Amino acid sequence: MKYLFKKIAYLATFSEKGDFENTSLVVEGNRITYIGHEIPNKKFDHVIDCSNMVMLPGFVNTHHHLYQSLTRNVRKVQNSKLFDWLVNLYEIWKNIDNESVYVSAAIASAEMALSGVTTTSDMLYLYPNNRNSLFDEEIKGVAHVGLRFHPTRGSMSMSKKDGGLPPDSVVQSEDEILSEYERVIGKYHDSSKYAMLRVALAPCSPFSVTKSLMIKTLEMAEKENVLLHTHLAETKDEDGFCLEKFGLKPVDYMEKIGWLNPRVWFAHLVHLSNKDIEKLRANDVGVSHCPSSNMRLGSGIAPITKMKGMRISLGVDGSASNDTGNMILEARNALLLQRVKYGADALTPKEVMKFATLGGAQVLRMDDYIGTLEIGKAADLITFDMNKIEFAGGLDDPLGAIVMCDAKKVDFNMVNGKMIVENGRLTIDDEKELIKTQNKISKKLLRG
Repeated sequence: MKYLFKKIAYLATFSEKGDFENTSLVVEGNRITYIGHEIPNKKFDHVIDCSNMVMLPGFVNTHHHLYQSLTRNVRKVQNSKLFDWLVNLYEIWKNIDNESVYVSAAIASAEMALSGVTTTSDMLYLYPNNRNSLFDEEIKGVAHVGLRFHPTRGSMSMSKKDGGLPPDSVVQSEDEILSEYERVIGKYHDSSKYAMLRVALAPCSPFSVTKSLMIKTLEMAEKENVLLHTHLAETKDEDGFCLEKFGLKPVDYMEKIGWLNPRVWFAHLVHLSNKDIEKLRANDVGVSHCPSSNMRLGSGIAPITKMKGMRISLGVDGSASNDTGNMILEARNALLLQRVKYGADALTPKEVMKFATLGGAQVLRMDDYIGTLEIGKAADLITFDMNKIEFAGGLDDPLGAIVMCDAKKVDFNMVNGKMIVENGRLTIDDEKELIKTQNKISKKLLRG
């Protein structure tokens, strides 16, 4: 298929070439083949007038728990901090099955697509009663919507009886986990350029995974040449846990076991010292900043302003700790929250948009083909029609308007040359049925 996006009012490339006004962009197959002011003399399957639109690279979400869209806004944990929130929800999540994971993955993907996400990661870390097929169902659910996907095979190996937080029913043995790592990498990981599906490995957290598994996971990631991910330094409670269990604070513990390296990205990183930040920077560790979740759980404000120059991205986190999967809102909250702590000039709209696009691609090591709009890059792009009430009077900085003026959703979302949102609507034909099924499953899970 050949697409011509003509007369784009404002094109933000996030490449060294900068931004353009009144320009056109051509997509052929799954790639961008032309950007310029002249309209190529070719025949196109689709021509889209973008004279009122801002176009930018698709958003790249680097931390999520898709299945948690089943347990949004649970009354019992509305006012809980992380550890209490987890202990209560584990008792619900231990009953998830293949259908619930498929449907919730599709719902979460659809919500992200409407808010401009073209690539997402995910951490599926609990497999009740060794239901390893949950990982496969999640991949099917995301593929149904059409996002580019970089799932992480999560794991938990340290239950309550071992001094961790999760119940026995949702943890697995090291042998089972390692076997599944090998299976999903062999079956799904595609290291080629323009890949739609890659796999990383993700032991859940210092309070749910043994030191032994952390080290073995690192060894396998090095052997298979895949990335590594985990939660880290999210709460003060985690600080206390790590000091008691390992005699070290979280970043120092990661350093000791070899997890400070360029293969790794951490979610949250809220409670850091200046020394911690320098260790992360020196080892080229990636950051997934999740401001909405951190606010919702009262975890704190990550010192993102102090981390500038590192590989920084945004993550919506699980919909049970964010209660949405809206990447536009995540960018806005990232901008405003840093200003609360560090002042009005702490982050600019352009910087936070870079976190959401190129920053995410850099964290997932996919920036050779996504994250910018350039000839030869994958056709992952989004547009916002600025001729809407929320933008009226706010066009002095069209790109900044997306985060400063409460953009509601994208008008077009293209992934790998395929439209997944068109004229503000999803292109899947079963959206209403998915919502109905999701609510039915959610109700059943909450009843126990």
